[in-house]
Amino acid sequence: MLLLGCIVLFVLIGPQFAQWNNEDIDWTALGDIAVLGAPSIESGHFFGTDSLGRDLFSRTIQATGTSLLVGLIGAVMALLVGTAWGVCAGYFGGRIDNVLMRIVDILLAIPSTLVIILILVVVGRSFFALFLALGAVSWLTMARIVRAQTLALKHREFIEAARAGGVSEPMIIIRHILPNLFGVVIVYASLLVPDVILAESFISFLGLGISEPYTSLGALISEGAGTMSYGTLWQLAFPLAFYVAIIITMFFIGDGLRDALDPKDR
Repeated sequence: MLLLGCIVLFVLIGPQFAQWNNEDIDWTALGDIAVLGAPSIESGHFFGTDSLGRDLFSRTIQATGTSLLVGLIGAVMALLVGTAWGVCAGYFGGRIDNVLMRIVDILLAIPSTLVIILILVVVGRSFFALFLALGAVSWLTMARIVRAQTLALKHREFIEAARAGGVSEPMIIIRHILPNLFGVVIVYASLLVPDVILAESFISFLGLGISEPYTSLGALISEGAGTMSYGTLWQLAFPLAFYVAIIITMFFIGDGLRDALDPKDR
């Protein structure tokens, strides 16, 4: 959480230390980009510049904020929709389970990239459309995991005792099923964040995701990987470092939340 706090702090106060706007082009950094665009305190390009002469420090700040926002919102959407869908399918069973899970199977049979592209084409390119598209495909696996856990829980002794005590079905789900799902759900949701960021990066690479002048970590990593042959390692190193830090951070936070929220550990 401390590392995540530092990353968020970097996004919030980083622009105060940036000497260049993320859209400004430093024409003096062009030419031999491997020499003129290298990281330098004197020039104000702390992370160097990209191949177009734009300040990589400012672009990394913006990209980190955009990727965190996309990843967190996509994971939250997957958590809410997938958990509700999986609990309903697993707890009520029968025809409800068959209908809900057949819908999931059909959607899983369609390549997720195709679903995202179709949504973006129909709705239009915007941040809202991107969140909707990523959320539409990221909840499917969550629903199957939650359903499997619910099936294992609904015949446990404490659930049967609640039914015998006259507790209503909605209250059983809220008070007994969901608390016992928190561990698995939170861990998987935390691992969804880097997955959603990676999916957004691929969509941006196709020209359907985050578009200029905005950018994301995945887009910067793609640009940096394409210019490595010119000796501009910093264009890949800095965005990749933040991306790896986010992945490690979310993994450990999810693991800690699982230990804190698991009823078996209380």
